[in-house]
Amino acid sequence: MKVIVAESSGFCPGVRNAINMAEKTLSKEKNVHSLGEIIHNKDVVKRLSSAGLKIAKNVNKINSGTVIIRSHGATEEQIRQIRHKNIEIVDATCVLVKRVQKIAKLLHTQGYKVAIIGDKGHPEVQAVLGSAPEIAVIGDKKDIRKLNNFKKLGIICQTTQSPEHFAQMLAEIAQTNFTELKVINTLCKEAVKRQSCAVQLCKKVDIMFILGGLHSANTRKLAELCKSYNKKTFHLQNWKELDKTILFGNNVAGITAGASTPQWVIDDFVENLRRFDNKKSK
Repeated sequence: MKVIVAESSGFCPGVRNAINMAEKTLSKEKNVHSLGEIIHNKDVVKRLSSAGLKIAKNVNKINSGTVIIRSHGATEEQIRQIRHKNIEIVDATCVLVKRVQKIAKLLHTQGYKVAIIGDKGHPEVQAVLGSAPEIAVIGDKKDIRKLNNFKKLGIICQTTQSPEHFAQMLAEIAQTNFTELKVINTLCKEAVKRQSCAVQLCKKVDIMFILGGLHSANTRKLAELCKSYNKKTFHLQNWKELDKTILFGNNVAGITAGASTPQWVIDDFVENLRRFDNKKSK
């Protein structure tokens, strides 16, 4: 079987920076926590945990040491709580997420009803919600009714959403009763490029594999997009999860990976896939 890896796959700059900061902190400090999983990849989280990183679900669980703010960011209230405890902070928030937080705050001060297009339960969105009062989260068309009574709307977007979903939601919002609408594109260009490369590849192959954490929003989005063009698209965390029987009858396989998927997971999958085929052909 021929194996093709998408041009843009694996760690994005924001994730790479967060991991580097975590590793550097762990090499210097003994009592290190992250406020939530530093990235959405169980293999990376397991490796960092083995190196001593403790994962805390909330600030109340941390009373000493050093706290790493994960790539998805944290609310201003969480930061205040940590500082109140005199705990050292290592901020690994993605610069693009910080930008979204600043824009949300600015729009609010300018008198706009702020709405973010994204997934309400995603930690990035939760962090943005703490930037200004009563930010509306628009996950689908049903949520748009929240905006009907506001005249000044300021719209931003979760960085890992697809351009298609962003555009669809904007088209629906445009039909509400606003008098002034301000839209700021806060999509991550790296994520958009990754999605575009994945879609182009999945159209050319017999079977498509999306590698990454099952809780990773950007990885799920890749799988969702590719599956709309190639029904034989599979979202897996690593090689061990692959049901080998699905390989039969396919000649060309495509592979891409989410922003939090380490290169060694991609390399291991490609190597094993090729080795499996070589054994099969003998």
